[in-house]
Amino acid sequence: FYRNMSTGDETESDLLTVPLCLLGPQNSANTDPSDFDYLKVIGRGSFGKVLLARHRKQGGYYAVKVLQKKMIIKRKEQKHVMVERSVLLKGLQHPFLVGLHFSFQTPNALYFVLDYVNGGELFYHLQREGSFSESRAAFYAAEMSAALGYLHSLDIVYRDLKPENILLDREGHVMLTDFGLCKEGVAVGGSMHTFCGTPEHLAPEVLQGHSYSSAVDWWGLGTVVFEMICGLVSFAKMFENILHAPLQLRSGVSEAACSLLKRLLERDVSRRLGASRDVLQEHPFFASINWDDLVARKLSPPFIPQVVRTGPCDLRYIDPEFTLQPVPASVDGRCQAAEACEAFPGFSFMSPAENMAAELVS
Repeated sequence: FYRNMSTGDETESDLLTVPLCLLGPQNSANTDPSDFDYLKVIGRGSFGKVLLARHRKQGGYYAVKVLQKKMIIKRKEQKHVMVERSVLLKGLQHPFLVGLHFSFQTPNALYFVLDYVNGGELFYHLQREGSFSESRAAFYAAEMSAALGYLHSLDIVYRDLKPENILLDREGHVMLTDFGLCKEGVAVGGSMHTFCGTPEHLAPEVLQGHSYSSAVDWWGLGTVVFEMICGLVSFAKMFENILHAPLQLRSGVSEAACSLLKRLLERDVSRRLGASRDVLQEHPFFASINWDDLVARKLSPPFIPQVVRTGPCDLRYIDPEFTLQPVPASVDGRCQAAEACEAFPGFSFMSPAENMAAELVS
């Protein structure tokens, strides 16, 4: 769900400071770690763990990402955390992005209370099945491209597309997660310079230390489509292929898929599909996709996780590496807002829907 596989070294000047007036309602007094029952560990990251939790009063299930402040401050990642929070708020407005319902803090930790998505990582399904049919790959790629296009329309570059960050929800739709490497404020034609991302999915311009644009996300989509059609590639092989090796596809790949991959995995950024405008819909690989119905979630996914019948506590698609770990006893502490907010002012948030639900329960 959330793996420690990404690197970033942006300086404070590289990142936008989010005005506190834009951060949403401040409800730190209303939400507290003790408002949740923590049931299972379902992931981990650079600064903490992700837990399956149930809201004690409202009854909903969430993925709670708990980040340790000391580690964040030691690595000077405060700005990244606030950008992630800002992007998560926007996720509530799009069908293929994980969204934020609450955020709050204690003296020692930050809490993101997120959509709980238990259909498994795309990485998990690729490991198990080896590869997907082209029609299934096209469905997932179309939903990913819709999510990326939405972020780009808000001048946000994702920068870390990989199978580990792509989840399936209980109905089988794609949900992008982990926005810690996003960059805000990158308008059309804008550029970035920071070396960040997951090594085997880096675009060549990033790997070479050049300035880069939002086109890096379309290279990332190309690497994921390649792995969906041809299978997961070892780190060493993928890394070598980025700069030098010609694109090699397994036998039986259709002309449309071959064309899409060649255009997404184009080393010359000016010729890469999506570089000049975020339009992939016209490509023949997506001929079967009705894009309006796709964004409205009216298309039937090619695979429906079995958790639909068994409910939110079914963790069959979550790696046992996580679920067999004990839930940390320290996670259920009470919030001390006066002490907590010095390093992360304006962090606390409650979505309007959750605020309404809380009022109804109370």
